[in-house]
Amino acid sequence: MDLRGKDIYFLGSSVTFGVEGVSMAELLCAHFGAVMHKEAVSGTTLADIDARSYISRFRAAPETPADLFICQLSTNDAARDLPLGDIETALRDIIAEARRRWNCPMLFYTGTRYENAKYAEMVALLHRLQGEYGFAVLDLWNDEEMNAVSRYDYARFMRDPVHPTLTGYRKWWLPKFIAACEAL
Repeated sequence: MDLRGKDIYFLGSSVTFGVEGVSMAELLCAHFGAVMHKEAVSGTTLADIDARSYISRFRAAPETPADLFICQLSTNDAARDLPLGDIETALRDIIAEARRRWNCPMLFYTGTRYENAKYAEMVALLHRLQGEYGFAVLDLWNDEEMNAVSRYDYARFMRDPVHPTLTGYRKWWLPKFIAACEAL
């Protein structure tokens, strides 16, 4: 997909927010010369548990243009051990809202591998919904190359098991995002 001058809308939590507000969202838009619209709040969930949830914020956000919608599979739902059914409902609602607003290509992305069985279930759920709705998935969780990174590089690329460093966004995640967007 040629994203030069296009509008990209990002929905997520702290991973999408980034290091001091800089994540792969800014880097990806700079790479393509695209316009960024970012709705990212740290600590928030997909599941609609409060007014800060993804879907609550998304519904309340001003309607901006978008040629591509990118959504993070939140690790916060897994950390809080929220019911998979609530997460599925939220994902379906987000998909419906994005289609209503833009009917544009959608890309959902996962975090990289860390020890959390609930998040593994969420990744499997995302793939099941992909089959139903036809959106793209950037699956960093199951990506062999991402999982084969050396301990040295992992320490440079990740602040903790969930959050990349700025170097991690630039050198480790950005190439995967570029390839995923170009394949759309």
